[in-house]
Amino acid sequence: MPRKVKVSDLVEEFHLEVICGEGGLKRPITVADLYRPGLVMAGFYEFHPTERVQILGKTELTFFDGLSSEERMIRMRKLSEPQDTPCILISRGLDVPIELLAAANDFQIPVLRTKVSTTILASRITGFLENKLAPSTTIHGVLVDVYGIGMLISGSSGIGKSETALELVKRGHRLIADDAVEIRQTADHILNGNAPELIRHLLEIRGVGIINVMTLFGAGAVRNVKKISVVVKLETWQQEKQYDRLGLDEETTRIIDTDIPLVTIPVRPGRNLAVIIEVAAMNFRLKRMGYNAALQFTNKLTESLSEDIDDME
Repeated sequence: MPRKVKVSDLVEEFHLEVICGEGGLKRPITVADLYRPGLVMAGFYEFHPTERVQILGKTELTFFDGLSSEERMIRMRKLSEPQDTPCILISRGLDVPIELLAAANDFQIPVLRTKVSTTILASRITGFLENKLAPSTTIHGVLVDVYGIGMLISGSSGIGKSETALELVKRGHRLIADDAVEIRQTADHILNGNAPELIRHLLEIRGVGIINVMTLFGAGAVRNVKKISVVVKLETWQQEKQYDRLGLDEETTRIIDTDIPLVTIPVRPGRNLAVIIEVAAMNFRLKRMGYNAALQFTNKLTESLSEDIDDME
């Protein structure tokens, strides 16, 4: 479930000035969308998304200045009375109308102000709220950046995920998270993974212990956040199981609400998992560019068989 952000978090993050309504700073913000209530200023109340942060810029306040004293009070009370409205934000350092101050004090709604322009402010706050309110989960696994592709390595405990990640780091790739991967899903169904603060840049190798990858291999061997493009599942080799040998069967796995391509790699002595994962990353890039080796091989095989049948006839 999406988390909640308090108005006080917004004040702290963007250094906003609290004009009034300090008692409402604990109000929750539950959606990342913002609203510029120009229609409310004009007297249209049929659609008013009260659960959003309300931003008043130069356009809204200039129109508001042209209203009569009675209309000004009615509009500001209409804007301030909904209990689910988190706060009202004034941009460009503009003066706060006395009608807004009176209504905000009556309904204990925070009125905040900043000198930042309306467009830039809306963009920054939206990005901040989307990140904080995004659906999230934590998965046991290792996340590495291989040739620019975010590879989430999963599998049972002790199968070799961390050792494989260490070999990949030695080969010039980058570690994002080991053991626990925090994943957030953006509004456009992109999964971004990162490590919890406590174990960031750390890698656990059985028999050696915990190592700091950035200290050992340098800052170029780590990164903090990466988009997850492929899930690589390591599993113990099962003799009776039929594994895909051509790559025509494209499996997916679901994380939160997003389907991600899944590659299953059987593990047994003698297999170089790091090289196999490198090849899987390069093959994924080729597929995104429109080249599918398995499909091309199948097409050539079909054409060859067709020619042989024609010759026999």
